[in-house]
Amino acid sequence: MRLGIDFGTSNSAAAAVIDGAVVPVQFGEQAQFRTSVYFPEVMREVDDFVPNDAQEHQLQQLVDAARRQAQAAGQERPAQALRREALRAVRRDWMEEQMRQPRTSAALLQNAVYGEDALDAYFAEGEGNLVQSPKSMLGYNLHPRARQTITGIATHILEHIRLTAQRQFDTPVREAVLGRPVQFRSSMGEAGNDQALEILQAAATAAGFDRVRFLEEPSAAAMRHHAASDTRHEVVVVDIGGGTTDVAHADVGGALPPAVRRAWGIARGGTDVDLALSLAGYMPLFGRGITRVPNHHYAEAATVHDLTRQREFRLHKYDSVDAPYGPRLQALQDTGNTARLARGVERSKIVLSGAAQHTDTLDYIEPALSVTLQAAGLTQAAESFLGQMRELLAQVAADIGHDPDAVFLTGGMSRAPYVQQVVREAFPRARLVHGDPSFGVVQGLALAASGGLG
Repeated sequence: MRLGIDFGTSNSAAAAVIDGAVVPVQFGEQAQFRTSVYFPEVMREVDDFVPNDAQEHQLQQLVDAARRQAQAAGQERPAQALRREALRAVRRDWMEEQMRQPRTSAALLQNAVYGEDALDAYFAEGEGNLVQSPKSMLGYNLHPRARQTITGIATHILEHIRLTAQRQFDTPVREAVLGRPVQFRSSMGEAGNDQALEILQAAATAAGFDRVRFLEEPSAAAMRHHAASDTRHEVVVVDIGGGTTDVAHADVGGALPPAVRRAWGIARGGTDVDLALSLAGYMPLFGRGITRVPNHHYAEAATVHDLTRQREFRLHKYDSVDAPYGPRLQALQDTGNTARLARGVERSKIVLSGAAQHTDTLDYIEPALSVTLQAAGLTQAAESFLGQMRELLAQVAADIGHDPDAVFLTGGMSRAPYVQQVVREAFPRARLVHGDPSFGVVQGLALAASGGLG
């Protein structure tokens, strides 16, 4: 069986085509899960799997068989490479056997917990490791050890997806089409894109996939729109997710296959709005703009997906900062509180997209502490992102030279009315089609997977 996998910055999902219909993978009662993972103990790397005596015997048999096969083909393969491949196969079999045994959710997949449950478990335990939005770090200049850690985290998440799908569909899952943005968030330019794909490829292989193909996410969304269109027409697909905004220009619909002409993208999305809203709406409660605490301290606290910046924030001393701001900053440094704050910021962003105001309580920082935010404040906080989005769409419009027949809008941020307004302004004569904000991309990836990996 082949899966389509949307490994997202904020949320992840997967689906497969069964008897001609796209069927989502169910993670508990949901068809997606927050891209967060909690390890109650020190996170184990993929290479840390230690086989027992029986598994060592199995390993040696696999190595010997692979060596004989290589020799018969006139090849000479290094012993280390043969063992690494055999170890991956033995580990995959072992992990699948673990999944067949009844165990508690905290013990599954080396004690990892995923999604919203990961945050709840982290808050309840007050220790361990919580990793959020690892996709945001794939394109950054990473120390070799940090790269190994990020690869291990991505492996755990992809393995969770594969084994969940395998259990639901009751058939081996070995192949997938994995979505990718046009432009990963990166500190290294195009080299960051290459590194991100290398990490995802290594993680997918370690997670038990034999074959993986990557497809740009707006192209996947175009495939989804194509499947629902009876007549041929020209479309601009705008996919606005947590970490990136991607655009594709395509011909879709009718009897001919979809044809993607070109794609564009920027490494900006919903998490940038979260950061701006956190700094403007929440951080004044902690003294931002009032005390002499440097602004970058507040950015470190708000950037929960960046493990390095989170660690740096926890190392700062605030003993000399006047009350109430010093004690509040110290409380924010307590285990789990930056994650609690980030979840509150995201919830406020969602609520304010359809309400005039919203009050969020921060009693985990200080009794009776709260903040009341206005919808106008959200729009103002989003303005930097919206400005970059306007520039991107203006470039698309200039490159195309005319309005398309339709604009297909998808991705989690496509729910926001201020985002929809920017799209309408960019293509005023095009018909606006609203795709499924959460599942438009993964549905297209599943359709691509069903057609083979090429």
